[in-house]
Amino acid sequence: MILTFFLRFSTKFGQSLFVSGSPAALGADDVSKAIPLQYFNDQFWQGTVEIDDAQVTSSPIEYRYLLHEADHTEVVEWGNDRHIETGKGEAKSLVIIDTWNHAGDIANAFYTQAFHDVLLKAGSTPVKSKPLKNYTHEFKVKAPILGENEVLFLTGIGKELGDWKTETPMVMTRSGNWWTTRVNLSGVTYPIAYKYGVFNQATNSFVQFESGINRTLPVTNLKGKNMLVHDGFAQVPVPKWKGAGVAIPVFSLRSKNGFGTGEFADIKLLVDWAKITGLKLIQLLPINDTTATHTFLDSYPYAAISAFALHPLYLNLGTVAGKKYQKVLAPIAEQQVALNALPEVDYEEVMKVKFDYIRRLYNEQKTVFKNDPKYVEFFELNKHWLVPYAAFCYLRDKNKTADYSQWKSHSVFNEASIQKIAAPGQKQYDSIALHYFIQFHLHLQLKDATAYAHSNGIVVKGDLPIGIYRYGCDAWMEPDLYNMNAQAGAPPDGFAIKGQNWGFPTYNWTKMQEDGFSWWRRRFEQMSHYFDAFRIDHILGFFRIWSIPLNAVEGILGKFVPAIPLHPNEFYQLGISFMHQRYCKPYITEAIVNDRFGGNSGMVKSIFLDSKDGQLQLKPEFDTQRKIEAYFKQQGATTDADVLKQGLFDLVSNVILLEEEGSGSQQFHFRINMDETTSFRDLDEFSKEQLKKLYVNYFYRRQDDFWRKEAMKTLPELKRSTNMLVCGEDLGMVPACVPDVMRELGILSLEIQRMPKDPKTEFFHPADAPYLSVVTPSTHDMSTIRGWWEEDHGKSQRFYNNILGHYGSAPFFCEAWLNKEIIIQHLYSPAMWSILQLQDLLGIDETIRRNDPHEERINIPADPKHYWRYRMHIGLEKLALNQSFNQTLKEFVQVSGR
Repeated sequence: MILTFFLRFSTKFGQSLFVSGSPAALGADDVSKAIPLQYFNDQFWQGTVEIDDAQVTSSPIEYRYLLHEADHTEVVEWGNDRHIETGKGEAKSLVIIDTWNHAGDIANAFYTQAFHDVLLKAGSTPVKSKPLKNYTHEFKVKAPILGENEVLFLTGIGKELGDWKTETPMVMTRSGNWWTTRVNLSGVTYPIAYKYGVFNQATNSFVQFESGINRTLPVTNLKGKNMLVHDGFAQVPVPKWKGAGVAIPVFSLRSKNGFGTGEFADIKLLVDWAKITGLKLIQLLPINDTTATHTFLDSYPYAAISAFALHPLYLNLGTVAGKKYQKVLAPIAEQQVALNALPEVDYEEVMKVKFDYIRRLYNEQKTVFKNDPKYVEFFELNKHWLVPYAAFCYLRDKNKTADYSQWKSHSVFNEASIQKIAAPGQKQYDSIALHYFIQFHLHLQLKDATAYAHSNGIVVKGDLPIGIYRYGCDAWMEPDLYNMNAQAGAPPDGFAIKGQNWGFPTYNWTKMQEDGFSWWRRRFEQMSHYFDAFRIDHILGFFRIWSIPLNAVEGILGKFVPAIPLHPNEFYQLGISFMHQRYCKPYITEAIVNDRFGGNSGMVKSIFLDSKDGQLQLKPEFDTQRKIEAYFKQQGATTDADVLKQGLFDLVSNVILLEEEGSGSQQFHFRINMDETTSFRDLDEFSKEQLKKLYVNYFYRRQDDFWRKEAMKTLPELKRSTNMLVCGEDLGMVPACVPDVMRELGILSLEIQRMPKDPKTEFFHPADAPYLSVVTPSTHDMSTIRGWWEEDHGKSQRFYNNILGHYGSAPFFCEAWLNKEIIIQHLYSPAMWSILQLQDLLGIDETIRRNDPHEERINIPADPKHYWRYRMHIGLEKLALNQSFNQTLKEFVQVSGR
């Protein structure tokens, strides 16, 4: 089989193009073995590949194109839907005319799982045409959104193409993502001019031609060959589809028959309510197992011990029991009612009771369960993570810690030894198989809930945490994939002035790339079983991560990794001395100690400080934040001790530069916000001015192209591995390259009213959102609209006047009409999605919203030990019956065009 490829692409100097595909002659889907194309003319690149008969199977040949940039970065076009039929009767010599599919093309969003499988699920389009057997050309084109009863047609010059007639056009057939038709153009003179158009089959009438100039086929010698034309997207208007959704964690859901927490079964009730109100999406927080300590600390949903296992918290015991085993649950009926009546989640008690009775249900059902064909299939498909995860849980509980470095055995993962302890017949088998049982039922219940959502036209959006738990199963199994000597976090912002330290190890991208990001591919595949879209938590981490040394407690001592470091010569070039001791060591003076510690200054100097050469310095046993933390932990917690500890933390972080470990004092990074330190304050004015210039260049200029290249090594590959709709949480200290990369890859941005990305503005207006974005007034990391309104009256006053456009004094409290105006602003935004926290939606109605808005906040990022326990104060069943509220919300959604 001989394939001649023509790709329509105008390159720039230094760019080159390749084709990769499923047969060995096209590299067997290994992009490193892709076949180079040759420059043909200003419009096309061309290449010919001969595929021997041994490589030609009954399955279609799949292929795609790659662009190699001058800077050695690589871009693979979007999509996996270019196919060449190879069955009986198909051409053995084929000329293929293709158009590059740019990932950032808005139309591609409508072929993702969220739209293709749920929102725009295509039915069979009746087409009044017969397939042509003797053909020379096959035309394929895409049009993601057409009106009811509308189809595409092909017309052009000459009778074979219909002579541009629109009364009885050559109607195309929809096959997968493509509209397709075959024609015989053997007697036509080249070049051929043609267009696509839209035809309404119900009214038998012409609707429109596509816009733009006529399409043409180049002069090509087709003797003995057929031609396949992939024409990209038909140039017909694509309506800027808009939808609205609700965001709420699963644990926050409340139902009549709940167990003190939301469960997967409750998602169905949320779907019912969403459908009533016209919402088209529900967004959840991470739902993976976080059980590490068996305390409330495990309520933090972003610290999963497994990127694959679901959280037992969300299991509905009644469904597991079924009618046959309901008696097993009878003893906890009253306890269930009591826990469900609580205003917040009692995480520890709920988990304790649930786990006890899950174990009892397993013991009752284990003989039947292991022979269930559905379970057998589930086990076979998931054993690559399920067996190690179950063994990890068993060893965690046996050793009474998730810190596997402290385990007496199996502290280093060995697959053979884990398979041995997990083998049936071992005395601990039931303790391990219990977790198979739990995960199987969690899978069934979540799959059932999401299938119900899909059947009702509701998209389910998940959340992909940026990190993994340091003492979790993933790190235990494959520690080489992570930098275990570092901690991931975030630089200081308005929510956490000392920065955030999440404690997660950072990713070893170089190692992950060696097997084509296999771990990420498995992770996305697992998510796609349940979700149609997902949010990438802290997408900035794919450009660079805020990396904190293990000896630091606070995020303020972190630095971006990777980053182009500073060299001492750069200081001399600006006319200032490079003073290693002064810039890199904590700057401590008598005045600083007296000012910071007041009456405790003498004690601080006596216990924690030494004097050397007239300079104060921390004693070696207290020269890091971790050492100080360990000392005060031993002393016991008191208010005074916390004040002292924080003061000493501030002394440690009172530096201007952070030295790159192993650089021989030749590479350095600025400490974030160094201009706010007393170390900087006490420098001479000229040095401060020059350091500030270097600081601005370091953070806002010199890294940008470097970080773009880093992101392009990972994000395109990861996005290609899934067809879910991808949204990025691009908040915080955003590099200038981020918006361009996200647009280029078709990743939706997140736009939040009180977190504008333009530093010159105080508030972002939803009307200014790009189409490929999600707008929201608040997230789980923030106070709700009502809570925020009360935090800073000066800000809410400016918002009232400048964003809402009202005169006079702003109300002190966020009354329902104000909350309503803010919601409506977001619904009318041009963004593809407006996704609103449930608390903010309830805030538009005085009769059903919570009295105290501060009880509605889900997380406080500045508190690393925050208890995640928010619950709805009203049950989903009751909410669905509130006709007045639901009708009002539905009207807002519909009138706004969502």
